[in-house]
Amino acid sequence: MYSLRNITCFLFLTYQLPLMAAVRLPSILGENMVVQRDQPLPIWGWDEAGTEVTVKFAGNEVTAKAGEDGKWTVWLPATDKIGPHRLTVVGTSQVELNGILAGEVWLCSGQSNMEWLVKRSKDAAKEIADARHAQIRHIKIPHNATQDVQDDVPSEGWQVCSPDTVGDFTAVGFFFGRHLHGELNVPVGLIGSNWGGTRIEPWTPPAGFQQVPGLRYIADHLEDYPEKLDNGQVNHQSALALYNGMIHPLVPFAIRGVIWYQGESNRGEGMVYHDKMKALIHGWRHVWNNANLPFYFVQLAPFRYDGNVESLPEIWEAQAETLAVPGTGMAVTMDIGDPADIHPANKQDVGKRLALWALAKTYGRNDTVYSGPLYKSHRIVADRVHVQFDHVGGGLVSRDGQPLTHFEVAGDDDVFMPANAKIEGDEVIVFSDAVDRPSAIRFAWHQEAEPNLSNKEGLPSAAFRASAE
Repeated sequence: MYSLRNITCFLFLTYQLPLMAAVRLPSILGENMVVQRDQPLPIWGWDEAGTEVTVKFAGNEVTAKAGEDGKWTVWLPATDKIGPHRLTVVGTSQVELNGILAGEVWLCSGQSNMEWLVKRSKDAAKEIADARHAQIRHIKIPHNATQDVQDDVPSEGWQVCSPDTVGDFTAVGFFFGRHLHGELNVPVGLIGSNWGGTRIEPWTPPAGFQQVPGLRYIADHLEDYPEKLDNGQVNHQSALALYNGMIHPLVPFAIRGVIWYQGESNRGEGMVYHDKMKALIHGWRHVWNNANLPFYFVQLAPFRYDGNVESLPEIWEAQAETLAVPGTGMAVTMDIGDPADIHPANKQDVGKRLALWALAKTYGRNDTVYSGPLYKSHRIVADRVHVQFDHVGGGLVSRDGQPLTHFEVAGDDDVFMPANAKIEGDEVIVFSDAVDRPSAIRFAWHQEAEPNLSNKEGLPSAAFRASAE
């Protein structure tokens, strides 16, 4: 028989013993994940300080020692073998992750139109029923706004695409990934780190603000920005809040690139938004240590906002200007929006148009027409404006066969008048009986504009404005 005293001593000694150390991995590293092919693979985690940790993957084995803070990182050689693979990590304990594929990994970020789910999109029932793509995987990063940089963020892990799971995938990300998968015949991993209604600033790391001269004032006062809500939590619109909690925990997970759909919450800022996009792009490229990280974004769709009808075109202009940043691309959505719904249901074409940019610019598909007509230049001849475009593809057309819409010209009085427009070769000739001597032109310069100019490949032209130099 055990005495009460013996039992008490046993319980006391058990309570005093330290918890057993164990290998711990961040949630971005999990079973069924897709890792980036053809790039060195960072694997990291935590263990007891000083512990030697050995990582085995795809026939390779690398060892590292946990630092004083318990953090360890190894870099595995690149692999082009799809798998499935097993990842084994051995330290004070052992962790095995199975079902891992090597393919193409993309970060899908932004606000509600990127967070929008497959099950709420056009033809949802059919899309879900047909979604048997075991080589497409998705991980949803939960909303996490924080004042302090986080090394990890809890998640439900990587989901294999199937009719049971795809409904909760980012729709734009899924349709983007599905098109890439079909064209490249490799696995695709989608990291859904997005939050509806958010501004661009909370997603941007300090290095991004520092690299854009017009935003260094933000970098110099970041400690002044965190805001607390009544419940004590950090306001998710505070600068750095979402970078700290939803992006930094993903670094340095190897990714091919980024797709981004955001801007509604920054409407009204005009070209300042262009600076903020540059800050985000440079910032993410900095933290991923990849100056050429592809960054493809969606130009906002037409919508009936209250207030100034030109504030949305001014954001369109800022987004188009961001194409001057190398390694970027813009999917135009003027023809697939819904002015009565800020969340247009057609996410299929949005994802496909982003994928066209990726296929052409990231994957070297030189024969891919990936953009609709974008303003290049113009010249004024008497009472007519001759407009030249890049990305005419197989030629300029009216998408619906009707006369071209949403062109305007102005004279020296800066009063814009509706104009006629006709296609002549790769130019559009614009004129108005109300303006004898045009000095400025604009196209689709209204928040509800749904113009019909496109190329023969069906990709629409983007809004623009220009004046005589």
